[in-house]
Amino acid sequence: MARRPRVVGTVKALRRALAQYRAAGERIGLVPTMGALHAGHLALVRLSRRRADRVVVSIFVNPAQFAPHEDFSTYPRTFETDLAALGKESTDLVWAPSVEEMYPAGFATRIAPEGPALAGLEDAFRPHFFGGVATVVAKLLAQVLPDIAVFGEKDYQQLKVIARMARDLDLPTTIIGAATVREKDGLALSSRNAYLNAAERALAPTLHRVLTDCAGKIAGGNAIKAVTAAGRSEIERAGFAVDYLEARHADTLAPIASLKDGPVRLLVAAKIGKTRLIDNVGLCPPN
Repeated sequence: MARRPRVVGTVKALRRALAQYRAAGERIGLVPTMGALHAGHLALVRLSRRRADRVVVSIFVNPAQFAPHEDFSTYPRTFETDLAALGKESTDLVWAPSVEEMYPAGFATRIAPEGPALAGLEDAFRPHFFGGVATVVAKLLAQVLPDIAVFGEKDYQQLKVIARMARDLDLPTTIIGAATVREKDGLALSSRNAYLNAAERALAPTLHRVLTDCAGKIAGGNAIKAVTAAGRSEIERAGFAVDYLEARHADTLAPIASLKDGPVRLLVAAKIGKTRLIDNVGLCPPN
């Protein structure tokens, strides 16, 4: 029978619980989430369980990463269902602060990341986003002080921003990226998939299919610029409004012109109906 994980909502209670784990010499893993958990999140929890003795999952819908026109108020919140799912994964602790606990009155410090946060991808369309992400993740890492923290590769630019921030600030946490979990038709799991109607859901796997096709063509020696341009056109013909389809260096997210320039990541963001989807796939340079 699944055990309901312990839930704490204040920093004081969080640190009291974590002190017990540290006193026992146990490694602590953190999985930051905004709730509305799906199989992708639970895969992160299982990876954390394999790498650490204790697993902490944070559930906090972070207002700092939503612009005024975005979906903070309607973002799915399924706390009790999330707790039940985490109980089945033997999660030890759920850190579920209120907005007031995370950003108390007078809160005046924010992180302004550069490097991969200014790659001209998500930041070009959501300029507020990575400052909000970096600030809340820095707070989570400072609050929990985990040995490891696990993030999904679906949000690839976000993963690179967080890894760079942790290195630059000398945070004593190893940032681990976990492979994207997909539906059988290739659609990357995302909480926002719930916004898709039936017709949009049928078209949504187009993103991964086109990315995979582009990756194969680039690996086969075709010019990156021509391949990505054709990929954008194909996605648009399927009914999407494309924000970007780019080939970037997998570590720095700098633009590249050739597969020989280093490990390559293809990244896409596109909107179908009212739902904006992102995805990415990786390529390796030729031997």
